Amino acid sequence: MEKETLPPDSSLQEGMNGPIGRRKFFFFGAAAATTAVVLAASCKKDEPATTPPTTTTPVPDNGVNLGSGDVGILNYAYALEQLEAAFYTQVVATPYAGITAAETAILTDIKAHEIAHRDFLKTALGASAIVNLEVNFTSIDFTKRASVLGTAKAFEDLGVSAYNGAGKLLVDGTNLLLAGKIVSVEARHASVIRDLLNPKSADFAGNDTVTVDNGLDVSRTPAQVLAIAGTYVKTKIDASNLPTT
Repeated sequence: MEKETLPPDSSLQEGMNGPIGRRKFFFFGAAAATTAVVLAASCKKDEPATTPPTTTTPVPDNGVNLGSGDVGILNYAYALEQLEAAFYTQVVATPYAGITAAETAILTDIKAHEIAHRDFLKTALGASAIVNLEVNFTSIDFTKRASVLGTAKAFEDLGVSAYNGAGKLLVDGTNLLLAGKIVSVEARHASVIRDLLNPKSADFAGNDTVTVDNGLDVSRTPAQVLAIAGTYVKTKIDASNLPTT
């Protein structure tokens, strides 16, 4: 089918062209990413779909199957966005001791972005979307700033590396475009979390663990990412049908 085009949005254009603060900066990035997801969904009707179990169907012994091809990779991204959305929802619902107004505003914005990513990926996948995953945050002390922000940093770094590693596995160019728009927002999250941990530090880009000597972010395979994320997800995930090349 022909790709849809959106009419110019004067409010978005005005925001992009004029001076904006950190919160609006993140908002516009998230809006662009989620709009791309909707367009991808409208153009993927001819792709064979796999129907996962519903939320009321017991998970098979081998876990929730992400599927194959681009559908599988989008479900993989959807699983990660579910995890991040659940984490930031908990962070905002139970603020850690001593949280400032600025920190609350930033974490609330990030929560909104992750929920937007999660919900639009679910819409794009339609009947092929996996079930809602059950999370496990028992290792996180939501009352302590260091635990919350340390986990946020780990999640954002993991998300960036996941999208970086999955990009080459996508076949449809529209899906690759939307993945790029989402990962750029995730990278901004990673940067601002680092700024909260170490204000005005030169490490805002992640020179400690993420950015290697050639100036490129680390990428991880789905297997590597899911092994790390598994600590925080109770639902077993079957990624055996995901593409590897």
